[in-house]
Amino acid sequence: MYRNDAEVLFPVRVIAALPDLRGAKWQQLVEHVMARPERDPDVLAFVLMMIRLDGCLTCHPDSFRALNGCTLCARHSVIRFRGTDDDLIRQWETARDDVRRWLATGQPPALV
Repeated sequence: MYRNDAEVLFPVRVIAALPDLRGAKWQQLVEHVMARPERDPDVLAFVLMMIRLDGCLTCHPDSFRALNGCTLCARHSVIRFRGTDDDLIRQWETARDDVRRWLATGQPPALV
């Protein structure tokens, strides 16, 4: 069964479904990212963070995650994350550093 919401990697359009899942700091981060253009390094860093958090590289068309779609998978990953909002923000900052290094040097960041 194919789900229209399933893509190969975390899609930017799903970010809008995430702000209400955690505390105020998380919501501020998501709103900050949503206010930026799609190719902004902060948005790219958020996508990279979510690819790592969701495990997009191990998802495939017949997997349970893919059958549920990217939006539900991302929402569940954020809700089930055992750390604090500060921990998630640190993961985003790490991803942002990786994206900045990639843009400066051309060396792609690790996706896992």
